[in-house]
Amino acid sequence: MHFRVVQRILGLLLMLYSVTMMPPIAVSVHFADGQTTAFFYSFAITFVVGLLSWLPARNDRRELRLRDGFVVAAVFWLGLGSFGSLPLLLTHFPEMSLTDAVFETVSGLTTTGSTALTGLDSLPRSILYYRAQLHWLGGMGIIVLAVAILPMLGVGGMQLYRAETPGPMKDSKLTPRITETAKALWLIYVGLTAICALAYWYAGMGAFDAVCHSFATLSTGGFSTHDASIGYFNSPQIELITVLFMFLGGISFTLHFVAWRSRSVLSYWSDPEFRAYALILCSLTLAGTVYLIFTEQYATVGDSARYALFHFVSFMTSTGFVAGNFDQWAGALPLSLILVSFIGGCAGSTGGGMKVVRWLLLFNQGSREIQRLVHPAAEIPIRLGRSVVPPRVIEAVWGFCVAYILIFGVLLLALVGTGLDQITAFSALASSINNMGPGLGQIVSDFTQINAPAKWVCILAMLFGRLEVFTLLVLFSPSFWRS
Repeated sequence: MHFRVVQRILGLLLMLYSVTMMPPIAVSVHFADGQTTAFFYSFAITFVVGLLSWLPARNDRRELRLRDGFVVAAVFWLGLGSFGSLPLLLTHFPEMSLTDAVFETVSGLTTTGSTALTGLDSLPRSILYYRAQLHWLGGMGIIVLAVAILPMLGVGGMQLYRAETPGPMKDSKLTPRITETAKALWLIYVGLTAICALAYWYAGMGAFDAVCHSFATLSTGGFSTHDASIGYFNSPQIELITVLFMFLGGISFTLHFVAWRSRSVLSYWSDPEFRAYALILCSLTLAGTVYLIFTEQYATVGDSARYALFHFVSFMTSTGFVAGNFDQWAGALPLSLILVSFIGGCAGSTGGGMKVVRWLLLFNQGSREIQRLVHPAAEIPIRLGRSVVPPRVIEAVWGFCVAYILIFGVLLLALVGTGLDQITAFSALASSINNMGPGLGQIVSDFTQINAPAKWVCILAMLFGRLEVFTLLVLFSPSFWRS
């Protein structure tokens, strides 16, 4: 383990992150909301700590190994909960405890969207912007951003990229150089965000709301500037724009790049994970619409389709925007929204959950086992499209699912042990580990009613979900630390 290399890169990343305090300072000055000092002190503290970490190790240029990359990713994300919470701790409005400030920050950076705040409509604009910015930076990944704009990280960039990027298959690069790959992904991300903001503004949102909601939509984060979320606007046009860009955020950005480079939308349909993703969403929306019609939840068929489409896309992509009282729907429909968050978006997207490709591989594996019952001696490869999936990938998917279930079980027991009822505990954990946001029971709109120990369990779950379990679990392996 090259500890000084890790120290150097962590210092660089902290200094890079400190610069992200500048836009909220500008917003605070523009709106004169009195938060400038809190953000400036946060910038200064973060930058100085990063500088002090970087200086002693600045001349260590050894290669960053795979293990080093996992340590950087895990420690940096854990540390961001502390440094990112500084503006929320230093401000006097809103007044937040350490637990709530860290919860809000980690929820933002992991694009979970669960909030410990109420009265969003009256909060300072710079605080609202900062929450949205946390989403946007965490969506594509701050470490991937660092690889894109800091070539000084050198030959170890691929290790950071692999540790940060979600999905079971992480070795593919879009361009020969990993820094160029990261830049390409970020350019697409920025471009789609800008288009989303313009669409919101054209549909009737104010400029400030349009920017903040575009950050939360493309990152599939879900922080809104209003307590009523997207339902505040009560606009079918805004909801349709939200659905479109949540859907795009749930698609692999690698696939966006391929489609952009080939100048053809047919590239999307040629991808088996995308086809499964689109088919699942269409099926869920149809079933939800039919259910809402028969339970007479809404007056018209159009409204039933409108709210079913919005909420199933929002929950499956783990965005967590809401446009109405979904918890008041009849029967098992509210629970089904929570359950679809376990599917999540595509691998390589900003979406949370277990990812569509893993479920697709598990389905194909199950189908193969059924065929083997009939033909025990047959050699039946598992395919994604026309490609045969290596056995190592299948093993990794099974290992991930087992670890996911075990961690979910342990954390669920911990939440119930803090005093939460079972419905609230299950939905809070599902919301957190799938980086989704809203839930049922006491957390339909926010997490203000749950106790501090439960919030810390949810913070841990958010990090496990964002870093896809193994990036944190590997740190507890004795063999990982052996030189």
